[in-house]
Amino acid sequence: MKIKEILSVIEHLAPLPLQESFDNSGVQIGDVNQDAKSVLVCIDVTEDVMTEAIRLGCNLVISHHPLAFRSFKSLTGKTYVERCMIQACKHDIVVYAAHTNLDNAFGGVNYELARILNLEHVKILAPQKKMLTKLVTFVPQSHAESVRAVLFNAGTGNIGNYDACSFNVPGEGTFRAGENTHPFVGEKGALHIEAEVRIEVILPVYKQNDVLNALLAIHPYEEPAYDFYMLENSWAHAGSGIVGTLPEPMEEEDFLYHLKDTLGLSSIQHSPYLGKQIHEVALCGGAGAFLIPQAIGYGADIFITGEAKYNDFFDVENKILLATVGHYESEVCTKNIFYNLLSEKFPDLELNLSQFDENPVKYL
Repeated sequence: MKIKEILSVIEHLAPLPLQESFDNSGVQIGDVNQDAKSVLVCIDVTEDVMTEAIRLGCNLVISHHPLAFRSFKSLTGKTYVERCMIQACKHDIVVYAAHTNLDNAFGGVNYELARILNLEHVKILAPQKKMLTKLVTFVPQSHAESVRAVLFNAGTGNIGNYDACSFNVPGEGTFRAGENTHPFVGEKGALHIEAEVRIEVILPVYKQNDVLNALLAIHPYEEPAYDFYMLENSWAHAGSGIVGTLPEPMEEEDFLYHLKDTLGLSSIQHSPYLGKQIHEVALCGGAGAFLIPQAIGYGADIFITGEAKYNDFFDVENKILLATVGHYESEVCTKNIFYNLLSEKFPDLELNLSQFDENPVKYL
């Protein structure tokens, strides 16, 4: 098994185009075409983690936070990041990160948090926009079904919890084949009228090349006609934050104790109580305070995130209860996402959870 086969499973769940513009998810170091030996999963790549990987004979380290996040102009070992990179290069270790692409993915970090908290009716709080395009193509009626099937298989036609979605309009297409052509129907030099179907399907922008290649491979015409139209629609399958409901409403203090116990926290920071029950819950792992306005606009009773600024606790202005649980604490569940995903797909793969993952923020 090649390392790139393992990484393709992660990117199927969390495609790299879902990452934020400031991020650096993906392969940080190494040759993904080498055979996979064993894998080490962690939250942060540190020198202890790299030493652990070398000791265990791992040639793939998968982390949530990117090792190479900021740009640099030299590799001298003056920082722990550079020392880790040097060690990875020396020992042919691939270092890979799935960061904000996993945050934004359907089934990613926030979905795992929602599962841990037993939230129901879960959906994305702030869906991504300008991530969808529409393919329109024209095929002979006799081939419409087979073309649709290939397009669906390539990743089109998903709208919310529905798949195989398309719109089809019958009509007539005209063309005249030139001298150096091999027309599927009609004769060279003669105007031909063919009964056709206009097929429309929606797809994520990042799948456009794959879908086009699939269309060209199945379409019977020598010169298929097609168009891609960018859409303004938000995409319910990718975005920031999560909203969901508790099975039963809880008092504010009771819910905070429940949150503390469920996540194994030593403390929680929160804004003043509002004197109402908690039913609608909004959350975002990591630094998610930018979503406070969306959580308020949705009508959530509480917004949970990893960290927030001092003024954020004022800015909620009694509109929502704000609770912060710690950046590390809100994302430590990421290791389980990687481990469960890969162990199910590759049951014979040697997977290791790092024993050296440690919260850099200490509490006295």
